[in-house]
Parts: sequence; C-alpha cells; structure tokens
Amino acid sequence: MKIAMVAYEVYPFAKVGGLADVVGALPKVIEKQGAKVTLFMPFHRVVQKNCSKLGLTVESVAKSIPVPSLQTLEKFDLYKSHLPGSNTTVYFVANEYYFSAENVYEGPDLAEQAIFFSNASLEAMKYLSETFDLVHAHDWQTALVPVYLRTLYRTDPFFSKTATVFTIHNLGYQGIFSPQYIKFAGLPSYLFNIDGLEFYGQMNLLKGGILFSDVVTTVSPTYAQEIQTEQFGEKLDGVLRLKAEDLYGILNGIDYSEYDPATDKRIFANYDIEHIENKKVNKRELQKQLGLQLREEAALIGMINRLVDQKGLDLVEKVADLMMMFDVQFVVLGTGDKKYEEFFMRLKEKYPDRVSSNIKFDIDLAQKIYAASDMFLMPSRYEPCGLGQMYSLRYGTIPIVRYTGGLADSVREYDPKTREGNGFGFREYDTAHLLESIAKAVYFYKHEKAHWVQIVKNAMSSDVSWERSAKQYMRVYQEALKKRKF
Repeated sequence: MKIAMVAYEVYPFAKVGGLADVVGALPKVIEKQGAKVTLFMPFHRVVQKNCSKLGLTVESVAKSIPVPSLQTLEKFDLYKSHLPGSNTTVYFVANEYYFSAENVYEGPDLAEQAIFFSNASLEAMKYLSETFDLVHAHDWQTALVPVYLRTLYRTDPFFSKTATVFTIHNLGYQGIFSPQYIKFAGLPSYLFNIDGLEFYGQMNLLKGGILFSDVVTTVSPTYAQEIQTEQFGEKLDGVLRLKAEDLYGILNGIDYSEYDPATDKRIFANYDIEHIENKKVNKRELQKQLGLQLREEAALIGMINRLVDQKGLDLVEKVADLMMMFDVQFVVLGTGDKKYEEFFMRLKEKYPDRVSSNIKFDIDLAQKIYAASDMFLMPSRYEPCGLGQMYSLRYGTIPIVRYTGGLADSVREYDPKTREGNGFGFREYDTAHLLESIAKAVYFYKHEKAHWVQIVKNAMSSDVSWERSAKQYMRVYQEALKKRKF
C-alpha cells in the first residue's frame, strides 16, 4: 500500500505542537507494517535551519509549478529530504509569499495558506507522477485535500483509485473563514450549504475534511465518543454523529527511539526500569539549574503545556496556594495566554526557591523536566489525546490528570490493593477533585515508598509506543479503500 501523508508540521523539520510528533513518528511504524509512506509539508523557514542542524540534505526537485485551480498566480517550488530513521521521502511545498514567516502558523493570510498548500500537495503528487492508494490528511490546514479529491479531481484519472483518511487532532481548531475563500479555492459555489462547507454563515475547512473523507480518525477512543456529544463537539457533534460509522479513535503513541530515558542525550543522567535510582540525579541537577531547593524529599511536580484554558489552568490557578502548602516544588514550561504567563511568573515570585516558571519553548528543558520530576500535572478541560502524559510515563514520572479524552485511555488510577495502575486522576472538572488527586500522589510519594516504586515501574512498563496503534491504522486504511467513494 502506498500512502501520502499531508501535514502542516512534521518533527524534526518543523514543530509547534503534538501534531508534528505524531506525523514524524507514524510513518516509521506504518513502514514496518509493509506500507510505503511519502510525506508532504510546507517548506517553512525553520525547515532549512533544522535540516542544517541535523545534517539532512535538502534537494531541489522542481521550480514554479502552477496551481491552476486557485484564483492566484502564485506557484510553488518542490524540494525533498528524508525522515530520519525511516525510508520515508519528505516533499516540501515552497512558496515565498505563503511560507516565509518565522513562525509556522503565521503568514499573510491563514486561509489562503491552507488552501494553497492543500491544492499544491495534490499538484505535487501529479508532478511526481506517483500514484497513491490513499491520502492521509491531518488537521484543518489540510482538510480541503479530501474536498478537492471528491470535487475538482473527481474525474482525474490520476486519483481515480485514491481513498482518503482525515485525522482530527483537536476539534477546537477548525479553520473557520469568510465564504469568499470558496472562490479563491476554485471550488464550486454549491459547496457552500449546510451539507457542505457552510458553518453558521462561514466556511469551515475542518467540516469539509470530515464530510468528504472516506474515513475520519481522531487521536483516542474516548475522544472519538466525546466529540459526538454537545459538550465536546464544538458545534460539529451532529456532523460527527452522521459520520459515526466511518469515525475511529486511535490512541497516539510516542517514538520510543526518540524518547528513551536509557539513551536520551538531553537529560542529565540516563536510567531505565532496572536502575530507577538514577532518576534522582536528574532531579537534583534540575533543581540546581532552576534555582530550587536541593531537597530530594520534596515532591517535584512538572507541567509542560500551552498556557491556555483548555489545559485546565483555571483550576491550577485556584489551587496553586493550597498545593504549595504540601511539601512540593513546581516547574512550569510553556507559553500562551498572557493572563497565565503572568500568573505563573507571580507564583514564582511568591515561592522563589520552590517554583520555577519558564515562559518559553525549550525542547531540551522539556526533556529534563520529564526525567527529573516525580509527578506530571495535566488537569485538562478536554484533551484529544495528549502526549505529555505519555512522555511522563515513559520517563517514570507519575501523571496527575483529568480523565478525559486520551488521558482516560492512557492513565489508570493506582490501586494499592492490586498494585496496578500508573497514575492518579479525577473526572469532575473542579478544584476539589484536582487538589485531592495531587494530595493522593504526594502522600504515596512521601509515605508509601514501596508503593511509589511500584507506580513508577508500572508507568515505565506502560505501552505508549506507536507499534500498538500501527496495526489499527492499517485496518483503518483497508477500511478506507473499501469505502472509497469515487
């Protein structure tokens, strides 16, 4: 099976969030199932910098390829490299006007960028004369790929046997724009209706991806059920219920070759499940680096997040002072809403040798926090999948989560009677239940050492690898080929 994956960010070429990690890891495990994967992504400015750092060669493939369907004279150049650790070729769609911003999700017009990239990816496939059994598009920036394949390219012999899979990574981001962009996209005007791209008077790209794909996936089984409800459906729950027979939830994984405490060069000291004591070295060295008290007995709680409402930070803000009444230290890494950035800086000022607030994006520091922390806080209001809890499990750092979405699918409450479970959590979204979960974790850390060692070993034994999900994706791909609507 030949698969084309289309995504706006791919690790290690460009990374803003978990999407990049997913698309950077999935092709490697899909290859092991016997499929051939080819990636298409924009040639963001940061791509060349990252390729240079990694020693990856970027080759020019073609210049000035037109995109005839669009109401624009802009053309694109095509470059290629390869995904490290795989046989996957990566093609970069380059255009100075649309993809020259310093940040991946910035530019002159976000709608035009997404439309241009979606259509240019299909034109790139045609230029390469490489047919694919299936195109797998990720998130709203690529949602028009299946729309194009079902409309403008419907009778194109090149794509006559191509099935489509569309993955929703976060339903909260849909790509909602003025209906004027339908004309720019060169799409027929009849698509602007309730059964097409129309959404409360606007054009909704994500809705198009859902409706026009053969199969839709999202990033955890629980989230697949949640988004069909009014509470989590972001006004698309009705559309998703209509698509229920073609909607699958597949839990994301993490790349074990990239995230391994036994070999990770970004942490202070390597360790594994048989040498957990070496984890203490990471804690001590991080305390030194961040100016925290050098106290092994204090429970070190880490949090690495986009600082936005979705991540449950309103709860954290309300319980912070109560949490600090326990014998804990707290390390935060991330950027986001100004109100939360300012709150965490005030918290650091209030507890200067117990709180470290790092308002930035720093991959190396993130790894050190995963390795050094005793616990990892993730009380999300909703969480499609979440990768933070998976990294923490891999590094023996015990997650404290709200059981929603992928958090509910990957973290299991520790039961001291059976000695099973790999974390702590709560279901009701309120401060009392969050504080209770934190208190429970701190109690086991400080007063039940044998149980704590068991929890850490359970965490590190948890299967959060991609191998677990690869077979599910292959089954979904086969289902998409059966459902092909051409």
